[in-house]
Amino acid sequence: MSLSPSLSVKSVEPPTSGHGALADINPITGPAIDLYEDGYSDPVYQAKARILNRSIQEIGMGRYQWYLFVVAGFGWFAFLSGLILTPVIYEFHFNGPFLSLATNIGLLVGAVFWGLGCDIWGRRWSFNVTLLIAGVFGLAAGGSPDFITLASLIAVVGVGVGARPVSLLDFVPGSHQYLLTILSIWWSFGQLLSSLIAWPLIANFSCPSAEDCERSNNMGWRYLLFALGGLTLFLWGLRFFVFTLLESPRFLSGIGNDAEAVDVIHKLAEFNGKTTTLTVEELEAPGRTILERAPSPSRGRRNVLSKDSKFDAGHIKALFATPKMAWSTSLLIALWGIIGLASTLYNSFLPYLLASRGAQFGDGSLYITYRNQVILSVIGVPAAIIAGWAVEIPFIGRKGTLAIASGLTGVFLFASTTARTSNALLGWNCGYAFNSNIMYGVLYAISPEIFPAKDRGTGNGLTSTATRVFGVMAPVIALYANLATAVPVYIAGALIIFAGFLALLLPYEPRGKVSI
Repeated sequence: MSLSPSLSVKSVEPPTSGHGALADINPITGPAIDLYEDGYSDPVYQAKARILNRSIQEIGMGRYQWYLFVVAGFGWFAFLSGLILTPVIYEFHFNGPFLSLATNIGLLVGAVFWGLGCDIWGRRWSFNVTLLIAGVFGLAAGGSPDFITLASLIAVVGVGVGARPVSLLDFVPGSHQYLLTILSIWWSFGQLLSSLIAWPLIANFSCPSAEDCERSNNMGWRYLLFALGGLTLFLWGLRFFVFTLLESPRFLSGIGNDAEAVDVIHKLAEFNGKTTTLTVEELEAPGRTILERAPSPSRGRRNVLSKDSKFDAGHIKALFATPKMAWSTSLLIALWGIIGLASTLYNSFLPYLLASRGAQFGDGSLYITYRNQVILSVIGVPAAIIAGWAVEIPFIGRKGTLAIASGLTGVFLFASTTARTSNALLGWNCGYAFNSNIMYGVLYAISPEIFPAKDRGTGNGLTSTATRVFGVMAPVIALYANLATAVPVYIAGALIIFAGFLALLLPYEPRGKVSI
């Protein structure tokens, strides 16, 4: 039954304290079970987000959300430059870390541009354009005549891949937010598919060494780029022509477009074969009530609701609006930066590392190297499912799962230095791959869950920028470090274990709460 505007107005109280707390329970928004139940700097937005969340929960998990779960996963089919590293080095004769450096520079630009842009033009453009960029320039990279061209094109691919839109979170009911963690399963499928394609192509169509390595006898990595670029364009076509992404209703409400937000909710309900009673009057009621009772402009300078989507420092300030939010945002940036430095330093050269260590044991062929890469990719599939289960365990939740997975990831990195056979090294790396997939799955989910939707793009941009900045530093370090020793592994392991301890300090636990 639709609630009348008069009831809507009465049920939303103005701030009752300096923290901007709203009434704990009311007929429209229900219990204050969102992350900011102890108060949020923008009480109007919070009240409207609760109304939208309640409507989405009433509609339930349906066809639209499951379709979105699939097409959103296409963005996780990220290009892995490490897969072509060895044959490209044979042909172009350069230091391997330079290719990783080019990739991470592109990822850095993409993180900043698409992250901040999501709060300006919304989610739809980022969602639809990024795969197109990655596909087109991935195909072009396959025809590169020299390293400079290849590195430049791979950097542009990184710009597309560097986007981290989380459109799924804008539409799933609060009861199904754990799916954001399981969404990382598409990263595992992407790794597995890429590795399965790379295995026969690079193993059979590559130079055995750098000696007399020409384009004509080293086409494997080019075939791989053509295949992955074509696949990416196909997935983009499905996104753009087959599936229609609705704009985030919380984003629309956050910039003052309440009528459009309500229209999106009704379209969502219709697609799922459900109905909703949400009206524009109900969604506008909190704003009218609080604005009517708010201090006059001469006594209060803060606007409680943004009226346009123009980007300014307000999006960043909103993430640091209270001491608790400032601490949370700072910790998330630190987590992303530390894990980005450690993981990029190790992961970017995993195929090369397996080959070089395997060669010492007499089994470092390209065939064995990419077979091992397939095995490591398979490990990530059950890891994503277990991560989705673990984040809902009482007293563990997102923070506990992230801390445990980070600690175990660091332990397995340390253990890999004890390997004396290629199979032993592969075994330790399987443990690392399993736990790091859980770690990243939770990290990719907990950050957008904590950030409010109206500033989520900026928050994702800040955290992604942190990991990409350190990602750029990692190959620079590798250029001057001795990768024949275990020192980089010790450093990476210590950093990831430290990140696990930092995760426990996060002031917000999304388990059992709804993002706003």
